[in-house]
Amino acid sequence: MGDAIYRGMDRPALDAAYNNSAAVADSPQWLDRWRARSAAVRSGAHARLDVPYGKRPRERIDYFPSGAQRPPLFVFIHGGYWQRNDKEMFAFVADGPLPHGIDVATVGYTLAPDARLTEIVQEIEQGLSFLSEHADDFGFARDRVFAGGWSAGGHLTAMAARRPTVCGGIPISGIFDLEPIALNYLNEKLALDPFEVETLSPLRFVGDRSPPLRMFVGGNELPELKRQSASYAEAARERRLPVQLTVLPRRHHFSILDEIRRPDGAITAALRELIET
Repeated sequence: MGDAIYRGMDRPALDAAYNNSAAVADSPQWLDRWRARSAAVRSGAHARLDVPYGKRPRERIDYFPSGAQRPPLFVFIHGGYWQRNDKEMFAFVADGPLPHGIDVATVGYTLAPDARLTEIVQEIEQGLSFLSEHADDFGFARDRVFAGGWSAGGHLTAMAARRPTVCGGIPISGIFDLEPIALNYLNEKLALDPFEVETLSPLRFVGDRSPPLRMFVGGNELPELKRQSASYAEAARERRLPVQLTVLPRRHHFSILDEIRRPDGAITAALRELIET
């Protein structure tokens, strides 16, 4: 054992504590299935693909209409620890909300190290602003926008929830304190500085106001991922904010997204409840 650098863990232990891919032996197969299903969703006749919301190559939105009149919109932010994956892989999440008359948009963003995390947060905010400004063009109800995201996208969801145009959020297996990220292997590309750790960690600026958040984490996820969600939910509860955490039994970091992919999934149901409240 080396010297402890965070919560009694040395560097190798802290690296392993946040390595979701290594923790799930068949994670490559999960990604392959997501890509295949997402390709089918993106090939739909009514999909609007790669709509630019900015000038950088990844500042693009895929939009999937439900066919309902003036529907609510669910904006999904992909994960990959802010440094891998893309929106194209996550179109499959539209399968759950669409049958319920909920439009879905997936937002791309520049990955580290080509962008600092500060810039990534700003890009997501820019994408949300673009969608609101073009609500009539897309056909959704401007006052019924809900954000959600997985892993790093869970962090970006919590950041985006500060915007007044976001009516509610669903962070899934998210990161809410960046301190351990700045101390482990993930920081090789992120290069987080102390100011970013302090100002971009949702856990460190839980205020007195928040839209309703329905948080999810898998019961079979890494302990640090479960602790991150529990810590944020507890901080929100102490301030009497409308934040609820659900631990989904037998779900790991990848299988948890089945609960938004399925029209009858637990996360899909939570999204519907948020919208109907």
